[in-house]
Amino acid sequence: MKKSNFITFIKNRQIGARFGSFGLAIFLWLFVVSNNYYSTIIDIPIEVRNLNERKKAYKKEIPQFAKVRFKGKGRSIIKTLILKDLVKDFKLVIDLDRISEEYNFFLNDYYNKYPQKISIPSTFELQYVEVVYPDSIHISLDEYMVKSVPIKSRVVINPSPGYIKVGKPDLDSSIVTIAGAKNAIQSIEYVYTENDTFNNLDLPINTIVYLKRKNNTLIEYSFLNINYSQDIQAISERIISGVPVNIKNNLKGLVVRRNPSYVSLTIVGGINYIAKIKPDDIIVFIDFTSQWSPKKQFYEPTILVPDEIISWKDLTPRNIELAVAKESI
Repeated sequence: MKKSNFITFIKNRQIGARFGSFGLAIFLWLFVVSNNYYSTIIDIPIEVRNLNERKKAYKKEIPQFAKVRFKGKGRSIIKTLILKDLVKDFKLVIDLDRISEEYNFFLNDYYNKYPQKISIPSTFELQYVEVVYPDSIHISLDEYMVKSVPIKSRVVINPSPGYIKVGKPDLDSSIVTIAGAKNAIQSIEYVYTENDTFNNLDLPINTIVYLKRKNNTLIEYSFLNINYSQDIQAISERIISGVPVNIKNNLKGLVVRRNPSYVSLTIVGGINYIAKIKPDDIIVFIDFTSQWSPKKQFYEPTILVPDEIISWKDLTPRNIELAVAKESI
């Protein structure tokens, strides 16, 4: 073996021996330490029982966790810190069975009086010492109320140039059920969606929008998101012929003849929507009582088109001739 290789071999052996000695020292230290007794503070979940059985709800939030001091061997504390979040039985229990609508739980007094409310699995070998924080929990209860309210959309749709929204937006449900303390629920008249804007759309949109929760996080919702859809169509024109002309508010004893009895016009709107429009969907009329005069022969009719039609134009003919005579007896 060459001298340089031999020196490298010896150095590697020395480094390996040092790491081995260090690992052994750590192991021995952990073994000794883990058998000593220590105290530590651990965050423990708080579980409240018998709230729903009383048909009550919180007016105010209560802490979800408490900082609790425990005593035990080092290995038990290490085990707890690693595994406590995986064990459901690790918790502090508060029982609301016999309390009034307002009550202060002084935690150390409560758990000294009811040690069975401290749930620690026996396999953890820990001893409860005290609750460090909070020192007390104020419980404020109200009647539990359930209410169904309308959903209002705050979604803004901006079609691309040459396109239009057709129809109203469609939501999976127009109602959401909310529940919680009566003083919070009874004043709620609507639940809105979150504000959202979609620009430059040239196709129908189908997406999920979220309901805007109230600042009160204790309010329960039957659902928090909903399917939202809106039809988008290209703008087009169509001529509608054979639209009947009607006479409104005719006077008793008079016969009114119109010439012509039918007109045509051009409507503007979503291409698929206007394709389904029939002549009877458009109202053309002359209000006899307000418009007729013995000295007048031709009259401009009033035109009413469905809301989804953007506009109309090119009424043919533009004026209607009225011939008025008395009814024959």
